[in-house]
Amino acid sequence: MNKVLKEKIMEAFASVLPITAIVLIASVVLVPMPAGTILMFLAGAALLIIGMGFFTLGADMAMMPMGEGIGIQLTRSSNLFLTLLVSFIMGLVITMAEPDLQVLAKQVPSVPDMTLIVAVACGVGLFLVLAVLRILFKIRLSVLLIFFYIVVFFISYFTPSGFIPVAFDSGGVTTGPMTVPFILAMGVGVASIRSDKHSQDDSFGLVALCSVGPIMAVLLLGTFFNPEGVAIESNQVPQVNTSREVVEHFAFQLPRYTRETFFALGAVVLFFLIFQIVSRRYKRHQLGRIGIGFVYTFIGLVVFMTGVNVGFIPVGQLLGSMMVSSEFKWILVPLGVLIGYYIVAAEPAVHVLNKQVEDITSGAIPQKMMKRGLSIGMSIALGITMVRILTGIPLMYILIPGYTFALILTFFVPPMFTGIAFDSGGVCSGPMTSTFLLPLAMGACEGSGGDLMTDAFGIVAMVAMTPLIIIQLMGILYVYRTKKAEAIKFAQQAAAIGELSPEEAGTVTIFSDLEGSASPDEDFEAQIGIPSANDIPQDGEVKTNG
Repeated sequence: MNKVLKEKIMEAFASVLPITAIVLIASVVLVPMPAGTILMFLAGAALLIIGMGFFTLGADMAMMPMGEGIGIQLTRSSNLFLTLLVSFIMGLVITMAEPDLQVLAKQVPSVPDMTLIVAVACGVGLFLVLAVLRILFKIRLSVLLIFFYIVVFFISYFTPSGFIPVAFDSGGVTTGPMTVPFILAMGVGVASIRSDKHSQDDSFGLVALCSVGPIMAVLLLGTFFNPEGVAIESNQVPQVNTSREVVEHFAFQLPRYTRETFFALGAVVLFFLIFQIVSRRYKRHQLGRIGIGFVYTFIGLVVFMTGVNVGFIPVGQLLGSMMVSSEFKWILVPLGVLIGYYIVAAEPAVHVLNKQVEDITSGAIPQKMMKRGLSIGMSIALGITMVRILTGIPLMYILIPGYTFALILTFFVPPMFTGIAFDSGGVCSGPMTSTFLLPLAMGACEGSGGDLMTDAFGIVAMVAMTPLIIIQLMGILYVYRTKKAEAIKFAQQAAAIGELSPEEAGTVTIFSDLEGSASPDEDFEAQIGIPSANDIPQDGEVKTNG
């Protein structure tokens, strides 16, 4: 087996193991399930692990190089209209290929599947164009986010209440395993053309803006369609008694997801081939690597989607229904918190984002730090969601204060953390959210007699919102620790200079590098003998020339 592929599969195993153990323990201790149901769940978990391993390797080899290359090539073009047109088409195509969107479209009442998919894809395409313009013209991300979220909440005032949770959910599911690697890499590619010191900060934020477009699109659709009186079909766990029946059931469903993935990924491959013919950007060996990456991506998505749809969706809905119908229904809250902490690691796009952040910050923000922050955010989201389902709290009572606080924080954190935080919101709400957490919420809502459209939907929106706050708070902590470390370093350097004799001191050059002091590009010299405490600045870096 390919060494890198084996490593990816082992990483996936470590990610999926905790959530699998939680479900198994709950099924034994709290709500006993039939042995055949547990066997279906375990088979789905095995396929999920294999699929995630293939997909993450394929994303590294194909989607990310393709996105970065297209971003660089487009911004080198002197034709701005062509750049924006290609960005719109790519956003449209890549979104229509997103498997999560297919799952959500089947759940929205009164709106034809293709109508919803095309509307959402157009929303992503338009906002991808806006995101590219933002990078090229150096527009502050927080300004755009504040403006468009005000517009979103204004439109929601005129939208039927049944469409509001679905609209915010659509903003999360469209930024899934297909779109995130491409959009993140495209942001890096576009920003790399600029040579100014803020280009790294602006490389993030594309996913954040592309998450707003679907919300607006579905809210506008809600003014034309009426969701009342339409039932949502429940996912039934198949009755299986033997391992052979389990294999037969998965084998029966495999062609369906193979066909869906083929047509979805085929559109992306076709667009890439047209781009290559026109630009001739990639060399033969690069094309070979990208081609193999597409094969890995295809295999990974087919296996992944088969596992989660056949093994995870039915069990998730059954678990939620049984939990809320039992005497332990309030245990659903801490169970949701526990599931949320570990399930974020099972999202394929989260690994892509964490690696991208670590690379772009040269290790200043490690993957471990990102993973912990996202896990805390997901835990809070799931805990609040379960309370909302059990009590019937309207979604907007949580979203409006949450987004308001998140947008206020944008004024107090470095721009890079704002982009990372809002990108994380879309990334966390991927396949595991739409195929396990959403059915879990639907099952709990059915068991408690709640309204599926207003109470169950909205879990993706909660998952997408909490990382906006957590990551920005982490950014404030990061800045504080950086300044504290610099202050300690300077104090040590100042103490060392204080011990020098007049002959050894010579010329001292002070470079300021902390916020609030002189400009990072400014340096000044001071001729001194033995420096006193008043002669030594309180921040900066001291260099001695003997």
